[in-house]
Amino acid sequence: MAIYQNFSQCYDIFMAHTPYDQWVAFIEALFTKNNKQPSLVLELACGTGSVTQRLAQKGYNMIGLDNSAEMLSVASNKNRVAGSNVLYVCQDMRRFELYGTVDCVLCLCDGLNYILDKRDLLKIFKLVKNYLNPGGLFIFDLNTEYKYEHVLGGNTFAEDEEGAAYIWQNYYDKKRRLNEYAVTFFVETTETLYCKFEETHSQRAYSSENIYLAAQVAGLSVQGMYDMDKPFHKNKPVFKRPRKTTERICFVLEG
Repeated sequence: MAIYQNFSQCYDIFMAHTPYDQWVAFIEALFTKNNKQPSLVLELACGTGSVTQRLAQKGYNMIGLDNSAEMLSVASNKNRVAGSNVLYVCQDMRRFELYGTVDCVLCLCDGLNYILDKRDLLKIFKLVKNYLNPGGLFIFDLNTEYKYEHVLGGNTFAEDEEGAAYIWQNYYDKKRRLNEYAVTFFVETTETLYCKFEETHSQRAYSSENIYLAAQVAGLSVQGMYDMDKPFHKNKPVFKRPRKTTERICFVLEG
């Protein structure tokens, strides 16, 4: 079963507490920090479009790309409701194609951790380089190996929201640097019935050395890497270097 096929039904329910507004504010702070004023922005692995829509409403011309038609269906509905003009494209980011170049490429919410082969990661970096205007930015975040090994690995989580619930079991293979999520969902279909379905997700931990090497080979330069655990202090962005215990790192590359 393709991942996010059924999860799309309840993805936004479980992601409701995600600080999307902070993430968007941090992205815009990165634009300012790097003296960039992008107009056309591509978001890879855009999911249900929560970030894409927020940026569109701030005046950016947005393209949202994802390989899940089900997730893009939810995103397109948001597009219609908001009256936005986001172009959504169903493609695999390992082989994506555009009609022209863009000013910035984003990949958020650990989308690149789903790329399990370093050769595929390099393919994506090369495609980003190909479709970035000169001096354009590639901004993405990654879950760290520390998070997989010490926070997620070997643990079970459960959450119960109105209309949906899940049980999420993790296993981290340190040798292969792979984390496997086995998730069981229960989604309310009527007042008395719930639909049960299961999905298995796999993610890979990448070191900063992996990223620097892929960037170098692809012709991208690393402009910064930042701790995303607490990116704001008193409503102001904080550009802190990652620590050994950082769980999410934001990377900024330039084309």
